[in-house]
Amino acid sequence: MRTQIQRKIRFWQALFCFAVLWSNTEAQLRYTIPEELKEGSIVGNVAKDLGLEVSEISNRKLRIASESAKQYFSLNLRNGDLLVNEIIDRETFCGQSTSCVLPLQVIIEDPLQFYRVEVDIQDINDNSPNFLSEINVIEVPESTLTGARFRLEPAQDPDAGTNSLRTYSLNKNDYFVLQMKNDKDGTKVPEIVLEKAVDREKQSVHHLILTGIDGGDPARSGTTQITIKILDANDNAPIFEQDLYEIKVIESTVPGTIILTVKAIDSDDGANSEVEYSFGAHTPEIIQRLFAINPVTGELVASNHLDYEISTSYKIDIRAKDKGPLAMESHCRIQVAVLDVNDNTPEITITSSPKPVREDAPTGTMVALINVKDLDSGVNGNVTLDMSPGTPFKLKPTFSNHYALVTNERLDREAFPTYQIELKAKDSGIPHLLSSKLITVNILDVNDNPPVFSEPVYCVYIKENSAPGSILASVTASDLDTGDNAQIVYSVLDTNTRDILVSSYVYINSENGSIFSMHSFDYEKTKVFHIVVHAKDNGSPSLSSNATVHVFILDQNDNAPAVIYPSTTMGSVSNQRMPRSAKVGHLATKVTAVDADSGHNAWLFYRLVEATDASLFNVNLHTGEVRTKRSVLEQDDPSQRLLIEVKDNGEPIQSTTVTVDILIEEGINEPISDSRMKTTESNKKSGKITLYLIISLGTVSVLSLLTLFTLIVKCVRNSLGSSHCCLWRTDSGYKNSNRNLQIQLNTDGPIKYVEVLGGDMMSQSQSFGSYLSPMSEFSDLTLVKPSSTTNFTDTLNVLDASLPDSAWIFESQQVSACYFCIHS
Repeated sequence: MRTQIQRKIRFWQALFCFAVLWSNTEAQLRYTIPEELKEGSIVGNVAKDLGLEVSEISNRKLRIASESAKQYFSLNLRNGDLLVNEIIDRETFCGQSTSCVLPLQVIIEDPLQFYRVEVDIQDINDNSPNFLSEINVIEVPESTLTGARFRLEPAQDPDAGTNSLRTYSLNKNDYFVLQMKNDKDGTKVPEIVLEKAVDREKQSVHHLILTGIDGGDPARSGTTQITIKILDANDNAPIFEQDLYEIKVIESTVPGTIILTVKAIDSDDGANSEVEYSFGAHTPEIIQRLFAINPVTGELVASNHLDYEISTSYKIDIRAKDKGPLAMESHCRIQVAVLDVNDNTPEITITSSPKPVREDAPTGTMVALINVKDLDSGVNGNVTLDMSPGTPFKLKPTFSNHYALVTNERLDREAFPTYQIELKAKDSGIPHLLSSKLITVNILDVNDNPPVFSEPVYCVYIKENSAPGSILASVTASDLDTGDNAQIVYSVLDTNTRDILVSSYVYINSENGSIFSMHSFDYEKTKVFHIVVHAKDNGSPSLSSNATVHVFILDQNDNAPAVIYPSTTMGSVSNQRMPRSAKVGHLATKVTAVDADSGHNAWLFYRLVEATDASLFNVNLHTGEVRTKRSVLEQDDPSQRLLIEVKDNGEPIQSTTVTVDILIEEGINEPISDSRMKTTESNKKSGKITLYLIISLGTVSVLSLLTLFTLIVKCVRNSLGSSHCCLWRTDSGYKNSNRNLQIQLNTDGPIKYVEVLGGDMMSQSQSFGSYLSPMSEFSDLTLVKPSSTTNFTDTLNVLDASLPDSAWIFESQQVSACYFCIHS
């Protein structure tokens, strides 16, 4: 990292040298700015200073160029301002040089002219003096004479001029003072001078703070810590904390136990302060056999068993000796008193081992017999027995020192199949002695839990036309019991779907709950059916539970569009008539098709494949309306044949075609001179249209009420379970969200048709269309069967845009519903 910084400094120094050489030539413009101006700050107006008008900036192509790799300045081409493009750090660019100039070239290309611009970067006091090391360590022997000098690390300040480092200061102390020394290059180097003799035993380390201060206004500073370590000389003997130690040790102390730690302190340092402990020169053998001392830590250890009846006390002499060149030592005495204590713990004996207990065992059932005793006598031999809390058991005293473990509450194996009971015995000695024993009580299972399904309601989706034997779902039930009580057998309860038993649709693996189809499904015949799965355990008596599986059949694109208008029942070609006076946009006919599929598979698109004259007609992609692209000309063929393709949006795409012959005739729909006849005819047609509209609305209303009543009945039936179905869905991305039922009447051209759209196209909706044929005087009415859609938001937006201006739109209550399975 340091190497990279040095390279960067050398690079900027080289660039600075180039700038100085370049600036020897007098510049036409010179600006002065402080360093670290924020981006976008204005340096000066180059155009104004060069005598250019604002219009000449772009006309004469004024621009600037920089010698450096980075563009520190930019030119505002609207007003000629020279702007700071990047924050400039003077210390990075010029170091501590007194002059820092960035050269620029101002170029005017038309006609070509060059100008020199110098930007003088002024230093600001933005850097504090910095020491390379946060802590400097100096070692001073305690025998050092006063007047000794110790050189300190100088601080670095990247700023220049008066903002650079000016002086140092040292915190006040009794031993050292600060003096300054000037090197040959003028650098000020701080030194500390020993003013008073030091004593390591009084103070082994001195902490000083050296502060470097610059000449800025306000001044900035930096600090470093000076740690002075005083080196030692062996001039002190070890001293024990106490001359006499008195301790009491119980006779039952375990061998290896530390009974005391002695400590001697030597004020010297290093090897002069390292103390080694040992027994005195005339220590008796019995003490050396019963006790041991650690030579490093001074820990006194009982190395053998103590016996109060053999000896009640011991006297031990301990020696402490340092490791200096001229070793010094001292001594202390330890008085050990042996105490007679209660050294026998109570014993717990299980007279009768605990046997497994049924979880339905009555309260008071005996589980085990326990006996306690203590080898001590008197008060030390009196024992009480207790047990760990929080268990459904209790101890019942029987006779002297005997207890019975009995049940105290109702048991539940599923919550706690096993109990670990800790028995605790305590005597009456001082201090009390305790003993414990852990016994295990197992709980036997009783079939008291029915199987529980992982979900009360399952939602399963399967594509239509799937091969028989396909797996529909896997239901899983668990039983908290164990053994045979937890073995589960799955079966399907026979329920009717469309008067067909569910068992004829599916079969279930009785061991793992996997449900398989017995035949393929047709979405157009069956969209959803329900399976009730029964899970029963093998307990005695057995317990069971049920779960409902909703099987939703997913539509596949297995039906081609069917053209319902124009009708081709009398032949493969439909004949339509159109006046030769038809203008641009005239509705010649409308092709209407339906698809037995649903969702995206039922989206239909219309396309003109062939035409006698392709320039005369076009077909609306979404509505199938055939309109004129231009006016009919005299030379146009009076017989126009159109081949129209209808394809769906499924995968793979299904399509069909219809051929329409349009006869262009003179005199059709021309004005009738008899105004009464015209009025009568118009009223007659309007009355028929109104009648058809009323019939369509009535039909949709009846279907809506029937659908709503069916959904309410299903919700009531399913409300007893833990899931809720038949939720109304009103959210939609369709831009006209309040259009729930639309009645469209189109009277443009010879084709009269009414469309009734029921419900949000985002949900399963009902759509009806009635078409009035121009070939009939009484306009036949055709009702199209409902089509199921899933997501027509985009299509509806397109259809809204394509509706004719003369369309009549009526709104009614939404008729839609969908299944949701929400698990509580």
